[in-house]
Amino acid sequence: MDIAALLPQFGSLIWTLLAFVIALSIIVAIHEYGHYIVGRWSGIDAEVFSLGFGPVLFSRVDKRGTKWQFALLPLGGYVKFKGDSNASGGKDDEAMSKLSDAERRRTMNGAPLWARAATVAAGPVFNFALSILIFTGVLMLRGEVTDPVKVGELRAVPAQNELQVGDVLLEIEGVVLPAYGESSSFQSFLDDLPVQEHLNYTVQRGDSSLVVEGPYVYPPVATQIIPRSAADDAGFRAGDIIVSVDGTPIYAFEQLRAAVEGSEGATLTLEVWRDGDIRDLEMTPRRTDEPQSDGTFETNYRIGIVGGMFFEPATEMTGPFSALLSGVQQTGRIIDGSLSGLWYMITGAISTCNLSGPIGIAETSGSMASQGTTSFIWFIAVLSTAVGLLNLFPIPVLDGGHLVFHAYEAVTGRPPSDKALRVLMAIGLTLLLSLMLFALSNDLFCP
Repeated sequence: MDIAALLPQFGSLIWTLLAFVIALSIIVAIHEYGHYIVGRWSGIDAEVFSLGFGPVLFSRVDKRGTKWQFALLPLGGYVKFKGDSNASGGKDDEAMSKLSDAERRRTMNGAPLWARAATVAAGPVFNFALSILIFTGVLMLRGEVTDPVKVGELRAVPAQNELQVGDVLLEIEGVVLPAYGESSSFQSFLDDLPVQEHLNYTVQRGDSSLVVEGPYVYPPVATQIIPRSAADDAGFRAGDIIVSVDGTPIYAFEQLRAAVEGSEGATLTLEVWRDGDIRDLEMTPRRTDEPQSDGTFETNYRIGIVGGMFFEPATEMTGPFSALLSGVQQTGRIIDGSLSGLWYMITGAISTCNLSGPIGIAETSGSMASQGTTSFIWFIAVLSTAVGLLNLFPIPVLDGGHLVFHAYEAVTGRPPSDKALRVLMAIGLTLLLSLMLFALSNDLFCP
């Protein structure tokens, strides 16, 4: 066995696991802190705040008597409140029987219904808040493209390019550019451009207006690689430019899209320009279920490459309110897409292979981390929304199941019996484990 040949694979595995643990630990910490801090505000004492399970690696007790600890297995976490029988909740009848009325009020089971419900709901709410905060911050840093469009940074391309950083685009092929913010007009303008290797650009450079030559506006460049996609598996990198498909030269990203969609899943040979070198990469497009604006899904062949202009447009800072609104909308889109995707999987409209398990999430974590800090942070926000949504499902053992119990108590005036709770919790745990095993099988057996 060639040990040296295995070292890159081993290093990639370590990187993937590290990225997964970091992402999961941040999300779990925020989720559990939501439970902890709202419980504290509601007058409920926490005995243990743990990141991870199993043997304790490090711990300390604060002035309120809460034990903060890191455990060996970094695959989750929990808050154990006063009066709980274990980390997943439940009433410790023996301990509760020894408490005074004032002390019982400071337990989860002895607190008023509003305090218990608020404490349970806080975990998912904090996950959503984390997502909105990250989306807002990233959108503020990215900024908005200026109008008129200005060249902010040039990508390395194999074609002739006479544009310079700071050039303001006035016309392309003699046609005046519409405002970038008018998305439909701008897209129609691009669709009408001739698809050819070079275009003539009229630009404002300093005090002069001149015509220069440059590549097609949206060349077949990979600005981002979708994790676990055909392109990712084939070894594509951000910045790669496809110059031909099965020997046919292409100059526009739409030509690449058409070739992929027309392949019907047949293997394609792509000639790729990377940092001045030409190489051939083979990949097989995959059937992909994509959400549409009306909430439905459409199945297409994709290779997992995100395109872009041959230059990075100059941007100006987005206002905090506008960025916050966009962050809330982005979180809402993830929730809506997740729920509609789940429904279409249940009804058989799309493949259940769209559901990823821990291996798939870990691979995605590593892939996003390898594409840069911003991509990884954005992924954490997406995953945080997914975790918050999952915990709201009305399954016993999850936060959503506990909220259902609290709703039952609010309606009937009494909580479910301890026997009923034990049965329901056992059912919920079985459902959750079954779902995890199903998702894991997808990771192992789905293409």
